[in-house]
Amino acid sequence: MNQALTRIEIAGVRAPRSGKVREIYDVGDKLLFVASDRISAFDCVMPNGIPHKGQVLNMISTFWFERTEGIVANHMLTTDVSKYPAPFNEHMDPLAGRSMLVKKTQVLPIECIVRGYLIGSGWKEYQKSGTIGGMPLRPGYEMAGKLDEPIFTPSTKAEQGLHDENISFERMKEIIGEEKAEKLKDISLKLYQQAAGYALTKGIIIADTKFEFGELDGEIILIDEALTPDSSRFWPADSYQVGSSPMSFDKQFVRDYLETLDWDKTPPAPALPEEIIRKSQAKYLEAYERLTGKTL
Repeated sequence: MNQALTRIEIAGVRAPRSGKVREIYDVGDKLLFVASDRISAFDCVMPNGIPHKGQVLNMISTFWFERTEGIVANHMLTTDVSKYPAPFNEHMDPLAGRSMLVKKTQVLPIECIVRGYLIGSGWKEYQKSGTIGGMPLRPGYEMAGKLDEPIFTPSTKAEQGLHDENISFERMKEIIGEEKAEKLKDISLKLYQQAAGYALTKGIIIADTKFEFGELDGEIILIDEALTPDSSRFWPADSYQVGSSPMSFDKQFVRDYLETLDWDKTPPAPALPEEIIRKSQAKYLEAYERLTGKTL
């Protein structure tokens, strides 16, 4: 198992803005996204990462950006390191495979969440009030049940370190305006439906996902990452059963392991055992290989 790359260092450039997983470099009218192998759970970054995770996330996003540009334009410019501005174009290692040069946009302050199945916080809300995102649902759904039709449930886009807040569609209209809200809802549902249909042919159920959008020259475009195991729930279709929480192609092994510890889910996070790292790595790689038909 190759060593995880948890820190990205590019000599001679201003320090990037660091997220839980990505480093973002400002290069004038563009941004350079670099996906590390860091992994987070319960809003804490683990001290050790998952080898190749950053490459998987970056290349799955690349795959979906190319596949969905007929629905909405996106911010991707290139993943070819040789075409990056200097001095980044001199750093094939560590940038190859895990980086993307993107357009700089005015980010819209909404997380656009689409749910196709009833799980997670949506299932908890339904059990409590018979609603999801404040919208009434018919009775009779079970855990992980497929919704009669996908549902759009927005949230605020919180600053780093804070939690996103679920909001109603009416509140979303108040924040960004009715026309933009309707457009983002329509685009998000179309993206989900196309991606979910394709993924199912590869044996993957996309239970839910989130999208982010920005504006550039008056046009709404898809930004951030797209339909990755970090922004979505991917379930193996061959073992899916209604009434139980399915296994996922993501960091479920990490979450399940952490739940067995006497840890209060605040920093510092505990180091992950090699077995958990290996199992998580295998799931990320399998998701990439199933979706794209390629090997890393």
